[in-house]
Amino acid sequence: MKNWIARLFGGGMAAARAGPIVAQAAAAPATPAGRKDQDLWHCLTAGATASAPTPQALTHAQLVLAELDRLIASPADAEGLVPRVPEVIPQLLRSLRDEDASSADLARLVARDPALVAELIREANSPFYRSSRQVRTIDAALLVLGRNGLRMLLARAAFRPLIGMQGGRHSRQAGPRLWNHTENCALAASLLAPSFRADPFEAYLAGLMDDLGLIVAFRLFDSVLEADALPREPAFVDALLARTRTLAARIAMQWEMPPPIAAAILGAADQAPATALAGTLLEAERLACLRMMMDQGVQDVDYPGADDSADERTRVFERLLGP
Repeated sequence: MKNWIARLFGGGMAAARAGPIVAQAAAAPATPAGRKDQDLWHCLTAGATASAPTPQALTHAQLVLAELDRLIASPADAEGLVPRVPEVIPQLLRSLRDEDASSADLARLVARDPALVAELIREANSPFYRSSRQVRTIDAALLVLGRNGLRMLLARAAFRPLIGMQGGRHSRQAGPRLWNHTENCALAASLLAPSFRADPFEAYLAGLMDDLGLIVAFRLFDSVLEADALPREPAFVDALLARTRTLAARIAMQWEMPPPIAAAILGAADQAPATALAGTLLEAERLACLRMMMDQGVQDVDYPGADDSADERTRVFERLLGP
Protein backbone atom coordinates (compact mmCIF):
# COMPACT_ATOMS: atom_id res chain seq x y z
CA MET A 1 0.00 0.00 0.00
CA LYS A 2 1.31 3.46 -0.81
CA ASN A 3 2.50 5.59 2.08
CA TRP A 4 -0.36 8.00 1.70
CA ILE A 5 -0.23 9.12 5.36
CA ALA A 6 3.29 10.48 4.95
CA ARG A 7 2.29 12.12 1.68
CA LEU A 8 -0.63 13.90 3.32
CA PHE A 9 1.40 15.07 6.32
CA GLY A 10 4.11 16.36 4.00
CA GLY A 11 1.97 17.24 1.02
CA GLY A 12 1.12 20.82 1.90
CA MET A 13 -2.11 21.57 0.07
CA ALA A 14 -3.79 18.17 0.48
CA ALA A 15 -3.11 18.15 4.21
CA ALA A 16 -4.21 21.76 4.55
CA ARG A 17 -7.51 21.02 2.83
CA ALA A 18 -8.24 18.21 5.27
CA GLY A 19 -8.49 20.53 8.26
CA PRO A 20 -11.81 22.32 7.63
CA ILE A 21 -13.63 19.35 6.05
CA VAL A 22 -15.64 18.39 9.14
CA ALA A 23 -16.54 21.99 9.94
CA GLN A 24 -17.75 22.55 6.38
CA ALA A 25 -19.88 19.41 6.48
CA ALA A 26 -21.49 20.55 9.73
CA ALA A 27 -23.00 23.53 7.92
CA ALA A 28 -24.94 21.29 5.52
CA PRO A 29 -28.66 20.85 6.33
CA ALA A 30 -29.79 17.45 7.57
CA THR A 31 -31.88 15.33 5.18
CA PRO A 32 -33.69 12.00 5.43
CA ALA A 33 -30.90 10.52 3.28
CA GLY A 34 -28.41 11.85 5.82
CA ARG A 35 -30.28 10.09 8.59
CA LYS A 36 -30.10 6.83 6.65
CA ASP A 37 -26.38 7.31 6.19
CA GLN A 38 -25.90 7.98 9.89
CA ASP A 39 -27.83 4.82 10.77
CA LEU A 40 -25.83 2.76 8.27
CA TRP A 41 -22.50 3.96 9.66
CA HIS A 42 -23.58 3.28 13.25
CA CYS A 43 -24.67 -0.25 12.32
CA LEU A 44 -21.51 -1.01 10.38
CA THR A 45 -19.28 0.27 13.17
CA ALA A 46 -21.24 -1.02 16.17
CA GLY A 47 -18.78 -1.72 18.97
CA ALA A 48 -15.99 0.28 17.34
CA THR A 49 -17.13 3.89 17.62
CA ALA A 50 -15.84 6.61 19.89
CA SER A 51 -18.20 8.35 22.31
CA ALA A 52 -16.00 11.46 22.34
CA PRO A 53 -13.47 12.34 19.63
CA THR A 54 -9.84 12.83 20.55
CA PRO A 55 -7.59 15.29 18.70
CA GLN A 56 -5.71 12.34 17.20
CA ALA A 57 -8.94 10.70 16.00
CA LEU A 58 -10.04 13.96 14.37
CA THR A 59 -6.70 14.22 12.60
CA HIS A 60 -7.05 10.66 11.34
CA ALA A 61 -10.60 11.33 10.15
CA GLN A 62 -9.41 14.38 8.21
CA LEU A 63 -6.62 12.36 6.63
CA VAL A 64 -9.06 9.68 5.49
CA LEU A 65 -11.39 12.27 3.96
CA ALA A 66 -8.51 13.94 2.15
CA GLU A 67 -7.26 10.60 0.80
CA LEU A 68 -10.78 9.76 -0.42
CA ASP A 69 -10.78 13.07 -2.28
CA ARG A 70 -7.51 12.08 -3.95
CA LEU A 71 -8.84 8.65 -4.92
CA ILE A 72 -11.99 10.21 -6.38
CA ALA A 73 -9.72 12.22 -8.66
CA SER A 74 -7.58 9.13 -9.44
CA PRO A 75 -9.81 6.04 -8.96
CA ALA A 76 -7.22 3.71 -10.51
CA ASP A 77 -5.11 4.31 -7.39
CA ALA A 78 -7.79 2.56 -5.30
CA GLU A 79 -6.89 -0.78 -6.87
CA GLY A 80 -4.61 -1.70 -3.97
CA LEU A 81 -7.57 -1.33 -1.61
CA VAL A 82 -10.34 -2.81 -3.76
CA PRO A 83 -8.97 -4.65 -6.83
CA ARG A 84 -10.87 -4.82 -10.07
CA VAL A 85 -13.33 -7.71 -10.53
CA PRO A 86 -11.83 -10.52 -12.65
CA GLU A 87 -12.15 -10.08 -16.42
CA VAL A 88 -13.93 -13.45 -16.56
CA ILE A 89 -17.08 -11.82 -15.20
CA PRO A 90 -17.62 -9.42 -18.13
CA GLN A 91 -16.85 -12.33 -20.47
CA LEU A 92 -19.46 -14.53 -18.84
CA LEU A 93 -21.99 -11.72 -18.84
CA ARG A 94 -21.42 -11.17 -22.55
CA SER A 95 -22.06 -14.88 -23.14
CA LEU A 96 -25.32 -14.63 -21.22
CA ARG A 97 -26.45 -11.74 -23.40
CA ASP A 98 -26.05 -13.96 -26.45
CA GLU A 99 -29.56 -15.20 -27.10
CA ASP A 100 -28.17 -17.92 -29.39
CA ALA A 101 -26.26 -19.53 -26.50
CA SER A 102 -28.07 -22.72 -25.51
CA SER A 103 -28.61 -24.06 -22.02
CA ALA A 104 -26.04 -26.74 -22.82
CA ASP A 105 -23.50 -24.04 -23.71
CA LEU A 106 -24.14 -22.28 -20.41
CA ALA A 107 -23.92 -25.55 -18.49
CA ARG A 108 -20.51 -26.30 -20.04
CA LEU A 109 -19.36 -22.78 -19.15
CA VAL A 110 -20.42 -23.11 -15.52
CA ALA A 111 -19.02 -26.65 -15.20
CA ARG A 112 -15.48 -25.35 -15.70
CA ASP A 113 -15.48 -23.94 -12.16
CA PRO A 114 -16.37 -26.42 -9.35
CA ALA A 115 -16.87 -23.60 -6.85
CA LEU A 116 -19.34 -21.94 -9.21
CA VAL A 117 -21.18 -25.24 -9.65
CA ALA A 118 -21.56 -25.56 -5.88
CA GLU A 119 -22.79 -21.98 -5.64
CA LEU A 120 -25.25 -22.54 -8.46
CA ILE A 121 -26.77 -25.64 -6.85
CA ARG A 122 -26.93 -23.96 -3.45
CA GLU A 123 -28.63 -20.90 -4.93
CA ALA A 124 -31.21 -22.97 -6.80
CA ASN A 125 -32.13 -24.72 -3.53
CA SER A 126 -32.32 -21.48 -1.51
CA PRO A 127 -35.63 -20.22 -0.06
CA PHE A 128 -35.46 -17.29 -2.50
CA TYR A 129 -36.34 -19.54 -5.46
CA ARG A 130 -38.68 -21.80 -3.49
CA SER A 131 -38.13 -24.77 -5.75
CA SER A 132 -40.71 -27.52 -5.25
CA ARG A 133 -38.03 -30.23 -5.21
CA GLN A 134 -34.33 -30.63 -4.47
CA VAL A 135 -32.10 -29.42 -7.32
CA ARG A 136 -29.06 -31.65 -7.91
CA THR A 137 -27.79 -30.96 -11.44
CA ILE A 138 -26.41 -27.95 -13.31
CA ASP A 139 -29.14 -28.18 -15.95
CA ALA A 140 -31.90 -28.23 -13.35
CA ALA A 141 -30.32 -25.33 -11.46
CA LEU A 142 -30.05 -23.25 -14.64
CA LEU A 143 -33.72 -23.92 -15.31
CA VAL A 144 -34.64 -22.64 -11.82
CA LEU A 145 -32.45 -19.52 -11.95
CA GLY A 146 -32.89 -18.57 -15.58
CA ARG A 147 -30.45 -16.31 -17.39
CA ASN A 148 -31.01 -13.30 -15.16
CA GLY A 149 -30.59 -15.35 -12.00
CA LEU A 150 -27.34 -16.79 -13.33
CA ARG A 151 -26.04 -13.33 -14.19
CA MET A 152 -26.76 -12.16 -10.64
CA LEU A 153 -25.07 -15.21 -9.15
CA LEU A 154 -21.94 -14.62 -11.24
CA ALA A 155 -21.79 -10.97 -10.27
CA ARG A 156 -22.24 -11.75 -6.58
CA ALA A 157 -19.57 -14.45 -6.71
CA ALA A 158 -17.15 -11.93 -8.21
CA PHE A 159 -17.83 -9.18 -5.68
CA ARG A 160 -17.83 -11.23 -2.47
CA PRO A 161 -14.01 -11.63 -2.30
CA LEU A 162 -13.57 -7.87 -2.61
CA ILE A 163 -15.18 -7.39 0.79
CA GLY A 164 -13.76 -10.60 2.23
CA MET A 165 -10.15 -9.66 1.48
CA GLN A 166 -7.66 -9.65 4.35
CA GLY A 167 -7.62 -6.32 6.12
CA GLY A 168 -6.97 -4.68 9.44
CA ARG A 169 -9.11 -4.51 12.55
CA HIS A 170 -11.80 -2.25 11.17
CA SER A 171 -12.18 -4.04 7.84
CA ARG A 172 -12.44 -7.42 9.53
CA GLN A 173 -15.01 -6.23 12.04
CA ALA A 174 -17.20 -4.39 9.53
CA GLY A 175 -16.71 -6.88 6.67
CA PRO A 176 -19.52 -9.38 7.43
CA ARG A 177 -22.01 -6.57 8.11
CA LEU A 178 -20.93 -4.70 5.00
CA TRP A 179 -21.29 -7.78 2.77
CA ASN A 180 -24.73 -8.50 4.24
CA HIS A 181 -25.75 -4.91 3.47
CA THR A 182 -24.30 -5.18 -0.05
CA GLU A 183 -26.15 -8.43 -0.78
CA ASN A 184 -29.42 -7.04 0.53
CA CYS A 185 -29.04 -3.78 -1.37
CA ALA A 186 -28.40 -5.66 -4.62
CA LEU A 187 -31.23 -8.13 -3.99
CA ALA A 188 -33.72 -5.40 -3.06
CA ALA A 189 -32.73 -3.34 -6.10
CA SER A 190 -33.30 -6.27 -8.46
CA LEU A 191 -36.70 -7.03 -6.93
CA LEU A 192 -37.82 -3.38 -6.92
CA ALA A 193 -36.59 -2.63 -10.46
CA PRO A 194 -39.73 -3.72 -12.35
CA SER A 195 -41.95 -1.40 -10.30
CA PHE A 196 -39.57 1.48 -11.10
CA ARG A 197 -39.32 0.39 -14.76
CA ALA A 198 -35.58 -0.15 -14.35
CA ASP A 199 -33.48 -3.05 -15.63
CA PRO A 200 -33.25 -5.69 -12.85
CA PHE A 201 -29.69 -6.74 -13.62
CA GLU A 202 -28.39 -3.19 -13.87
CA ALA A 203 -30.12 -2.54 -10.54
CA TYR A 204 -28.41 -5.60 -9.07
CA LEU A 205 -24.99 -4.44 -10.26
CA ALA A 206 -25.61 -0.96 -8.89
CA GLY A 207 -26.43 -2.48 -5.51
CA LEU A 208 -23.23 -4.54 -5.57
CA MET A 209 -21.13 -1.49 -6.51
CA ASP A 210 -22.80 0.83 -4.00
CA ASP A 211 -20.59 -0.02 -0.98
CA LEU A 212 -17.20 -0.16 -2.70
CA GLY A 213 -16.25 3.29 -1.43
CA LEU A 214 -17.00 2.18 2.12
CA ILE A 215 -14.65 -0.79 1.70
CA VAL A 216 -11.90 1.66 0.74
CA ALA A 217 -12.73 3.89 3.74
CA PHE A 218 -12.47 1.04 6.25
CA ARG A 219 -9.12 -0.02 4.81
CA LEU A 220 -7.86 3.55 5.04
CA PHE A 221 -8.89 3.61 8.70
CA ASP A 222 -6.99 0.35 9.17
CA SER A 223 -3.89 2.28 8.14
CA VAL A 224 -4.25 5.25 10.49
CA LEU A 225 -6.17 4.22 13.59
CA GLU A 226 -4.31 2.35 16.28
CA ALA A 227 -7.24 2.50 18.72
CA ASP A 228 -10.46 0.53 18.33
CA ALA A 229 -12.67 3.60 18.05
CA LEU A 230 -14.03 5.07 14.83
CA PRO A 231 -15.47 8.60 14.70
CA ARG A 232 -19.24 8.93 14.64
CA GLU A 233 -19.86 12.70 14.65
CA PRO A 234 -22.78 13.41 12.29
CA ALA A 235 -20.83 16.00 10.30
CA PHE A 236 -17.99 13.57 9.73
CA VAL A 237 -20.31 10.71 8.75
CA ASP A 238 -22.10 12.93 6.22
CA ALA A 239 -18.76 14.00 4.75
CA LEU A 240 -17.41 10.46 4.67
CA LEU A 241 -20.43 8.80 3.06
CA ALA A 242 -20.77 11.54 0.45
CA ARG A 243 -17.20 10.82 -0.59
CA THR A 244 -17.54 7.03 -0.51
CA ARG A 245 -20.60 7.29 -2.74
CA THR A 246 -18.73 9.43 -5.25
CA LEU A 247 -15.76 7.07 -5.15
CA ALA A 248 -18.01 4.05 -5.77
CA ALA A 249 -19.39 5.78 -8.87
CA ARG A 250 -15.87 6.62 -10.06
CA ILE A 251 -14.77 3.00 -9.58
CA ALA A 252 -17.81 1.83 -11.58
CA MET A 253 -16.70 4.04 -14.45
CA GLN A 254 -13.08 2.89 -14.07
CA TRP A 255 -14.24 -0.74 -14.31
CA GLU A 256 -16.26 0.08 -17.45
CA MET A 257 -19.57 -0.90 -15.92
CA PRO A 258 -22.66 0.18 -17.90
CA PRO A 259 -22.85 4.01 -17.65
CA PRO A 260 -26.29 4.06 -15.94
CA ILE A 261 -24.78 2.32 -12.89
CA ALA A 262 -22.41 5.14 -11.92
CA ALA A 263 -25.17 7.67 -12.56
CA ALA A 264 -27.55 5.70 -10.33
CA ILE A 265 -25.06 5.53 -7.45
CA LEU A 266 -24.66 9.30 -7.56
CA GLY A 267 -28.36 9.93 -8.18
CA ALA A 268 -29.45 7.86 -5.18
CA ALA A 269 -28.09 10.62 -2.94
CA ASP A 270 -31.07 12.77 -3.96
CA GLN A 271 -34.48 12.49 -2.35
CA ALA A 272 -36.07 12.84 -5.80
CA PRO A 273 -33.78 10.78 -8.06
CA ALA A 274 -33.75 11.80 -11.70
CA THR A 275 -33.65 8.28 -13.16
CA ALA A 276 -35.58 5.07 -12.58
CA LEU A 277 -32.39 3.21 -11.71
CA ALA A 278 -31.35 5.81 -9.13
CA GLY A 279 -34.81 5.69 -7.58
CA THR A 280 -34.59 1.91 -7.41
CA LEU A 281 -31.20 2.07 -5.71
CA LEU A 282 -32.32 4.68 -3.18
CA GLU A 283 -35.25 2.52 -2.09
CA ALA A 284 -33.00 -0.56 -1.99
CA GLU A 285 -30.54 1.31 0.25
CA ARG A 286 -33.37 2.19 2.61
CA LEU A 287 -34.58 -1.40 2.86
CA ALA A 288 -31.08 -2.85 3.27
CA CYS A 289 -30.33 -0.38 6.05
CA LEU A 290 -33.67 -1.10 7.67
CA ARG A 291 -32.90 -4.85 7.58
CA MET A 292 -29.56 -4.27 9.29
CA MET A 293 -31.07 -2.04 11.96
CA MET A 294 -33.81 -4.51 12.77
CA ASP A 295 -31.29 -7.36 12.94
CA GLN A 296 -29.30 -5.31 15.47
CA GLY A 297 -32.38 -4.46 17.53
CA VAL A 298 -32.31 -0.75 16.73
CA GLN A 299 -35.60 1.07 17.36
CA ASP A 300 -37.23 3.82 15.28
CA VAL A 301 -36.40 2.26 11.95
CA ASP A 302 -39.19 3.48 9.68
CA TYR A 303 -37.94 4.88 6.36
CA PRO A 304 -40.88 6.16 4.34
CA GLY A 305 -40.65 5.53 0.62
CA ALA A 306 -41.06 8.05 -2.13
CA ASP A 307 -44.56 6.82 -2.95
CA ASP A 308 -47.37 4.76 -1.45
CA SER A 309 -46.11 1.35 -2.58
CA ALA A 310 -45.82 0.09 1.01
CA ASP A 311 -47.04 -3.38 0.12
CA GLU A 312 -44.34 -3.79 -2.53
CA ARG A 313 -41.62 -2.61 -0.13
CA THR A 314 -42.89 -5.01 2.53
CA ARG A 315 -42.83 -7.90 0.07
CA VAL A 316 -39.25 -7.09 -0.91
CA PHE A 317 -38.14 -6.52 2.68
CA GLU A 318 -39.41 -9.94 3.73
CA ARG A 319 -37.11 -11.55 1.13
CA LEU A 320 -33.95 -9.85 2.38
CA LEU A 321 -31.26 -11.87 4.10
CA GLY A 322 -30.53 -11.97 7.81
CA PRO A 323 -26.99 -11.78 9.23
